[in-house]
Amino acid sequence: MTDTELATRAPENDMDPNEGPTMMTVPLPSDPTPPAPFTPHCNTDRPLSSSTTHPTGDLSPINGITCYISKPKDYPSNPSRLLLLLTPGTGILSTNNQLQADAFTSRGYVVVMPDQFNGDPAPNSANTVTSSTALQSDFNGQAAKGAVTAPPHQTQAAAAAPSTSIIEKIKLGMVEASKSFVIDMWLARHTPATIMPRLKKVVEGVREQFADAVANGGGIYGVGYCSGAKYIVLLCGENPYGGLQAHKSGEVGKMQQGPELKCGVIAHGTLVTKEDLQAVRTPMTIISLRDDPVFPEEVIVAGRESFRKHGLRHKVEFYDDVPHGFAVIGDYEDKSIVEKQKEVFEVMCEALRMDDGDD
Repeated sequence: MTDTELATRAPENDMDPNEGPTMMTVPLPSDPTPPAPFTPHCNTDRPLSSSTTHPTGDLSPINGITCYISKPKDYPSNPSRLLLLLTPGTGILSTNNQLQADAFTSRGYVVVMPDQFNGDPAPNSANTVTSSTALQSDFNGQAAKGAVTAPPHQTQAAAAAPSTSIIEKIKLGMVEASKSFVIDMWLARHTPATIMPRLKKVVEGVREQFADAVANGGGIYGVGYCSGAKYIVLLCGENPYGGLQAHKSGEVGKMQQGPELKCGVIAHGTLVTKEDLQAVRTPMTIISLRDDPVFPEEVIVAGRESFRKHGLRHKVEFYDDVPHGFAVIGDYEDKSIVEKQKEVFEVMCEALRMDDGDD
């Protein structure tokens, strides 16, 4: 009997007396599996360097949706523009995501980062407040300051353990299957059907609450990372909410058609489809990495062809030797990744500036 097979003797009452023991082949966990729609970088923050500052924004509700809001120090005395920032699965209580919002604020934007996951960040989001009830309390902003800590070092002892027997391989496979199941369940809870209604409330509230910033920029700018990228793309589409209907004062209202955002800038998207990109009708900038299994190049190519067809200003940049999720603030042992992270931020800011003067 080899390492790749288990020999089992069938029950005697089912066994042909003229046949010998039967052999059952068991596929090992090392067998190729389809690429997952998520990577560890989507739901785990990178450590922060010791020189990192603390977030400066506050948690506050907009139309009942908790948001991390970061404003320039001289706002509203000096005009600003409005930026909607959508996070990876780590959510709005991630220190990394809050610092990323503050970075855009330093460039003159009022940044609204909504809780698109309804207090339910992706499993293994280590750098967040663990209780989802934290999102429902303290709308004065105290929860946003000092309430989150840098993530502990993540270890994967099981993955590092020597695989000396088929039983151990099967156990490892079960662990990985369990992790995948938990992520799949989370993804099933957070789809366009659940996220887009929340974003619609935020967009409507932002247009009212920050009307000056929206008017100053000629619309709402959008930035999205990982899973947040998909929803920036949808908000840039010709029919952002699909068949969703708005309820106001008990009545069904007509849905606004056309893009909600003035432009979109996304980095290492997840779950973005060709159809999502082909529906885009505003300027779009895409930051990606080579051979990203969760944002395949063929999807981006299809989107770029559609952008050209519709005469949209667009930019697509691919980065080599970086992991998925590298564009979000965080430290890496390989400092070349940190340098590319800084470079990407400048590329994203430049893409936003390209639309500053547009009507």
